[in-house]
Amino acid sequence: MKNAVRFGSMNSFKYIARDPSGVKKQGIRQAGSANDALGWLREQSLTPVLVKEISVDIDKSNRKSSRWRRCIKSSDLSAFCWQMMTMVEGGIPVTTALDTISQEMENRQLRQVLRRILQKMQKGQAFSECISEYPKVFNRLCCAIILAGETSGDLADALLRLATYFDNRDRLSRKIKSAMAYPAFAFGVIVLIVIFIMAFIVPRFRTIFDQMGGEMPAVTQAFMSLYDVLGHNIIYIIAFVVVMAVSGILVCSKTRKGHYLFSKITLGIPLLGKVFSQAFLAIFCRTMSTLLAAGVSVLDVFNILSAMAGNDIIRDAIIKTRERIIEGSNISGSMSTTGFFPNSVVKMIEVGEGSGSLSKVLDKTADYYERRVDSTIGTVVSLLEPVMIVIVGAIVTVVVVALYLPIFSMSDI
Repeated sequence: MKNAVRFGSMNSFKYIARDPSGVKKQGIRQAGSANDALGWLREQSLTPVLVKEISVDIDKSNRKSSRWRRCIKSSDLSAFCWQMMTMVEGGIPVTTALDTISQEMENRQLRQVLRRILQKMQKGQAFSECISEYPKVFNRLCCAIILAGETSGDLADALLRLATYFDNRDRLSRKIKSAMAYPAFAFGVIVLIVIFIMAFIVPRFRTIFDQMGGEMPAVTQAFMSLYDVLGHNIIYIIAFVVVMAVSGILVCSKTRKGHYLFSKITLGIPLLGKVFSQAFLAIFCRTMSTLLAAGVSVLDVFNILSAMAGNDIIRDAIIKTRERIIEGSNISGSMSTTGFFPNSVVKMIEVGEGSGSLSKVLDKTADYYERRVDSTIGTVVSLLEPVMIVIVGAIVTVVVVALYLPIFSMSDI
């Protein structure tokens, strides 16, 4: 690809140097090796005094940025990119734009990050280098596009692409959350109904049954036996559920096999798994389009996509695609061999490769899958409503039959 920008793994080097007038300069530089850092210093007309690789400070930064990331949303990053793009396009220097935006930024965590970036830039670091030190806030996609914009001299266009990307991602994220909200609400309602019945209704009828005496119907006996088991062992049951949940989380998060199994189960959930797959395909196409349009090389695009994928099955498919591309296959052919990507995506990418308009075709494909996500979410919600009604009705029916059957039998006698 023309004007492709490489964005591989970078190391951090602390440097001390002097400019032609003898003034001391120091800071942190992202580079592939110490020689690259020395070359950059010479390009800046600086005389190197010390160049040393560091790791501890960056690790601390990563831990802090991990905390920040939980509070910084796509909408915040989108607003930042739109403001930066407008100011840079208007001829305002990046440092001035950062200073202005950081003062007006509502998100406190992002405001702190921007001020730290501004301080680093005032010491001579490039914008792309500064944001790369906060990978949990500005991921590899952001760093790659900003670096491509700085390299091509069109930072405003790079910021525009990022702003559009974050807008689309935020909109898709809200759709997925809305799909998950209704099942969670329905499950919560059912749990509350069961708790209310067991805590307030059943004990009253138990007192009535004790006063009535005699042999109760089989349905009532079974129901009351279940109630006794739950009532006498509720603490152990809760403890067992908590232990199993914690163990499951640890297995899924700490072991490769556990995480792979969780990934497979997630994609296999009826309807919801389909939503997750379609959402990924929309993000995949949109991200790939954004990176290619910014001038990032194809191999680096798949490196970034694999790092962004949280699902092991999806990540494996992306890595296999990249390996096939390295072997000399085209993108569409490489994706078709993984068995994960739908034929429609592969065909669209094949058309884009043949016409030389891959980025535009990917944008259209992302739009299509976003519409599919909307449609699938509508189907999920429409199916869950009657399912919830049936489940609640079944619970109420069982309780009514079990509790009132002895009373009806007594009235017959």
